[in-house]
Amino acid sequence: MIKVSNLRKAFGPIQAVDEVSFEVAKGETFGLLGPNGAGKTTTIGILVGAQTADSGTVEIEGAGDARSRQIRKLIGFVPQSLAIYDELTAEENLKFFGLLYGMGGSELRDRVAAGLDLSGLTDRAHDRVATFSGGMKRRLNLACGLVHRPSVIFLDEPTVGVDPQSRNHIFETIEQLKDHKCTIIYTTHYMEEASRLCDRIGIMDKGHLLAVDTLDSLVDKCGGESTVKIEFAKPFGAHGELVKSFKSRSPFEEVAQFASLGTELKAVHVERADLETVFLNLTGRTLRD
Repeated sequence: MIKVSNLRKAFGPIQAVDEVSFEVAKGETFGLLGPNGAGKTTTIGILVGAQTADSGTVEIEGAGDARSRQIRKLIGFVPQSLAIYDELTAEENLKFFGLLYGMGGSELRDRVAAGLDLSGLTDRAHDRVATFSGGMKRRLNLACGLVHRPSVIFLDEPTVGVDPQSRNHIFETIEQLKDHKCTIIYTTHYMEEASRLCDRIGIMDKGHLLAVDTLDSLVDKCGGESTVKIEFAKPFGAHGELVKSFKSRSPFEEVAQFASLGTELKAVHVERADLETVFLNLTGRTLRD
């Protein structure tokens, strides 16, 4: 569905995207996770045709990249920077973007109504966007990118700066798109978003794609050891331990070995690596500005 091969893009001396390659299957939600400045937004900009790569190729639906009119009709783009007009109402914004895609008449009216419902703004349809909260603007921004019902959707950090209710509303919208087998590329630096929404995750930093896999596989490959704490019902071993803590790549197998010795275990605590652990292991723990 989407094939990205050896993308490179520099801004002066800064190599923003450096030999990035990946593929996204039809109906898959693919996450690009990385710290600020990792190259996620530049990569998305190239994929949607807003920027030109210095080298490399992008194929969408096997028919070229987003600069072709045929492909543009298939894709929806929700940018990190709000792409809606404060001086227009919610309804007028949706109508404007629908007109750009050649819609009119009853089709346009139906799509505008669906967009207002999707964004939870039906009762604010005739209010100017300038009066909206940040969360309302983000929801409308998403609805405008989807008004033409695209099958390939690019979402660039769509929940930045929103309240918890709006964030959850956006999550539920994306999960509906997943149910309809839309192909989605989702950039974020929030671990919980990538964990909840993405079928596979690519971790970027300093223009490079460091790892790509499912969440479970990334944790297994790059998460490191789990921390295990066992509390014994009575003193165990030569030193009469009541508590034993250790690191392990196979925590449950090692706990089972203790249990097989006939030792009564009072409690077992396993702190398994997660996506945040993977992220820090790959991108480092140094503060970013």
